Amino acid sequence: MYTTALVRLSSPLQFLKGVGPTLAEKLKAKGLETVEDLLFYPPFRYEDRSRYVPFRQIREGQSGAVLAMVASTRTRTWRKGAQILFEADLQDEQGNRLQARWYNAKYLASEIVPGLRLALFGKAEFDFQAGKIFLAHPDFEVLPEGGDPELAMDMGRIVPVYETVGKISTKQMRRFVMRALEVVGELEDALPVDIMRRFRMPQLAKAVAEVHEPPVDMNLDSLNNRRSPGHWRLIFEEFFWLEFGLLRKQLEVKRTPGIAFELNEQIRDKVKQMLPFKPTSAQKRALKEIAMDMAAPHPMNRLLQGDVGSGKTLVAAEAAVIAIENGYQVAMLAPTELLAMQHFLSLQRFFKRLGYPVAVMVGSQSAREKTQIKKLVAEGLVKLVVGTHALLEKNVEFQKLGLAIIDEQHRFGVLQRLFLRQKGLTPDVLVMTATPIPRTLALTIYGDLDVSVIDELPPGRIGIQTKHFAQSASKTVWELVRKELQQGRQAYIIYPLVDDSEHSPDLKSAQKMFEMHAEKIFPEFRVALMHGQLPAAEKDLVMQRFKKHEVDVLVSTTVVEVGLDVPNASVMVIEHAEKFGLSQLHQLRGRVGRGIHSSHCYLVTGRQNEVSEQRIRAMVESSDGFRLAEADLEIRGPGEFFGTRQSGVPQLRFAHILKDREILEMARGEARSFLDKESGTSQMSSAEQYLEQNWQRRYGLVQVG
Repeated sequence: MYTTALVRLSSPLQFLKGVGPTLAEKLKAKGLETVEDLLFYPPFRYEDRSRYVPFRQIREGQSGAVLAMVASTRTRTWRKGAQILFEADLQDEQGNRLQARWYNAKYLASEIVPGLRLALFGKAEFDFQAGKIFLAHPDFEVLPEGGDPELAMDMGRIVPVYETVGKISTKQMRRFVMRALEVVGELEDALPVDIMRRFRMPQLAKAVAEVHEPPVDMNLDSLNNRRSPGHWRLIFEEFFWLEFGLLRKQLEVKRTPGIAFELNEQIRDKVKQMLPFKPTSAQKRALKEIAMDMAAPHPMNRLLQGDVGSGKTLVAAEAAVIAIENGYQVAMLAPTELLAMQHFLSLQRFFKRLGYPVAVMVGSQSAREKTQIKKLVAEGLVKLVVGTHALLEKNVEFQKLGLAIIDEQHRFGVLQRLFLRQKGLTPDVLVMTATPIPRTLALTIYGDLDVSVIDELPPGRIGIQTKHFAQSASKTVWELVRKELQQGRQAYIIYPLVDDSEHSPDLKSAQKMFEMHAEKIFPEFRVALMHGQLPAAEKDLVMQRFKKHEVDVLVSTTVVEVGLDVPNASVMVIEHAEKFGLSQLHQLRGRVGRGIHSSHCYLVTGRQNEVSEQRIRAMVESSDGFRLAEADLEIRGPGEFFGTRQSGVPQLRFAHILKDREILEMARGEARSFLDKESGTSQMSSAEQYLEQNWQRRYGLVQVG
């Protein structure tokens, strides 16, 4: 039998009393592996169970704690026998009666029996048939012999409520955390002492204990708003170490010797010669920031943000000219073959006038094709190569790589950036994203990168009108699409699935609806199908036919989310729009509105929940990618915003990048000041040592030099 006395902060959770190997596996799936992890698992809300309420003071809709004796119990069927209802008649010390009900809890008949003394907490609801209130599915605790309420573990105090993990209940989580708290004193207080004094912060062990076992007199609102002294300390601490680590990484890059690219009139002439149109002021500003970085004697690490269609590729091409004219090669990494091909065709068009040889390397190419391209790249005969993950293969070597461009960074792990950088001798790195990232988040996730923003669209771009329709209004939607097609325009129709699925019988699929559109809805127009399961050559053929207007309607999955540029496409219909994320909806919408014609996006939804309604409303109200990114971040939170831990999003436990912005800014300022002031001191060495030990484990970030 394992005992808590043998447990330490670093102990695996299976050795904590009551956990064991099976539950430990379930907790591990939530990122909880050690006793220390459990101590930093915050409650998501708190309930005030500190005062027991007499039955006569209980009101409908209110939650409260009561002490009662069980007078009688019964089990009966409910809703025409579909559910089991367990009821207990309770009596308080004044002799007043109140009923408690638990749904589908037949097992309670052996736990709650007449004569028992209980402490209960629940919400009072009104039974219109019986004309009285009752406690609905209350949490309860059987009081020990003698019935002393002071001995109750989950009553008579402010109780933390934890998110359930699998079938591990919040009550079990409380038990595990209480056992973990027995070793909370071992926690190392690594925050600089002068910062703790200035902000009057509690010690780390006290802050953690306070969050899990709040004093009975603590303000409930401050706990639920995560603004108790303990919460504030833990939020600040997470942000401080995160910002300190990112600033330190940035400083290391600045100290690393890199390529100081020369900027001269010849290069400026080459850039002007390449330009197909006059760049916007935002593009000029971004290029200037990139050029200054490239001229510096340390590696560039810059993020180029720009909404869909803002012209990031052109800015990247200008940066490539600087590298190529200085005698270096350029590599561009894209997340999909479709996007890689789109970049390849664009860059080929830009560089045609300059005579730069451009190549593409993707997974679907034959071994022979890849071998030939690798040979040309290794010999320096190809000045710029665009590719997917195929570029990261060990046998892909460059003669002289000077600039690495990574598109849609959030689709790659942060390690991929390192792998590509290692293909050259400290090449400059330009990271691009069409997923607008709120500045607060960009500074935190890409804290080791400088940020440039293209915040205006090229001239001549027409706005996109977005409207929402229920599934029942499909006929109206198809008539609106037909009007566009009759004017010589083209349309996208997007579906969430390739084929019908038995797991999602209510969802329409691209394959089935393609046949419907081709034969019944738009029989007079040319309809084609595109999805990710098609062979690469077939996808390329469909894409080219659509671009040449040999296809009027493209029925597709989200494979067209990035990379397809068809100026004549003026309408997009997204069926089952409630199934897509806000960022994805915005990216899809960006496939239209790329020409001179007014464009439309129709969002067709089935049954929605509150979150999907928020997303659809945001899409209809705004086409500003940055505003939508803020909304998406609010709805989903930072972790889900980028989809995977691999992306480099910090795994913060207590802090929220949006809700705690003020504390984040404060922590960033303190981290910068500490770094400037304590450089080279023993206090700095101690902080760096703590950071090295906790950087990846506590924050989910990897060291990318």
